[in-house]
Amino acid sequence: MRIFSGIQPTGEIHIGNYLGAIKQWIELQKNNQCVFCIVDLHALTSDYEPDNLEESILNKAIAYLAAGVDPEKSIIFTQSKISEHIELFWYLNIVTPIGELQRMTQFKEKSEKQKKNANAGLLNYPVLMAADILLYDTEIVPVGEDQKQHVELSRDLAKKFNSRFGETFKIPKALIPKESFRIMSLTEPRKKMSKSDEKASYISLFDSPEEIKKKIMGATTDTGKKIKYDPEKKPGVSNLLMIRAGLEDRSVKEVEKEIEEKSYKELKEKTSQIIIDSLEPFRRKQRELESRREVYVQEVLNQGQRRAKILAESKMAEVRRKMGLS
Repeated sequence: MRIFSGIQPTGEIHIGNYLGAIKQWIELQKNNQCVFCIVDLHALTSDYEPDNLEESILNKAIAYLAAGVDPEKSIIFTQSKISEHIELFWYLNIVTPIGELQRMTQFKEKSEKQKKNANAGLLNYPVLMAADILLYDTEIVPVGEDQKQHVELSRDLAKKFNSRFGETFKIPKALIPKESFRIMSLTEPRKKMSKSDEKASYISLFDSPEEIKKKIMGATTDTGKKIKYDPEKKPGVSNLLMIRAGLEDRSVKEVEKEIEEKSYKELKEKTSQIIIDSLEPFRRKQRELESRREVYVQEVLNQGQRRAKILAESKMAEVRRKMGLS
């Protein structure tokens, strides 16, 4: 099946990104045709440094490769290099009800968070995401529960377009893990872990052992002493249990049972060691790729761009023909 997913280049990839998305990618690429994009156009809707964007894209490609995305099995490329993304975005806008965009949870959250830069791009962000997905005849979109709404909009737009212009797009489905690893901020465990927050709030895939231990030992826990998975009453403890479960491929209940008689300190010490050990292969691979970033990593992106372009051009030729533009 055709799989599509992507992550913005700005900020560092953290364990929430890994457990919520990239870990699925690694498994999916074994038996499917995967298209993994660095979505730099989406990043433009937030404050960013133009001078650093190119370096950020290479860093994200290194993170993909270090985490196990295989360029021989998957297409890895930069979104803005394929102009068809923007072209399809515009065509999909004409079948997108404004009310649908105004109801999107992410628009409400982001426009509230960046009030001084509540731009139209934030409102149209989901339409561009739909273009990303539909452009490649995507069948499956691996996402966390919080991104399901965007895939639903993509499905709706595909159906609207097909109804108006004739059968053109496949109707994608969201693939949400049975064990949904929604990793929260270490400092504010009722908020989702975000690379745009302070560094103490998230664990980067490439944090040093010392940084990881310091962040986990300083993580916000809860009142009381009992270790129990209860996101509502014990969000801090529950988050640490979730991180462990995700990295160890176990259920949260299993992890909870194993450590329920221990102290918060012991929970943090064990969790930090598991994170350190789990991320060591990524740190090692990153160091190797850093020395080859200008040649090998750039060539991976160039090769991915060529492969993605073939798919995108073919689909857009069909779209234009159906719309009477060719």
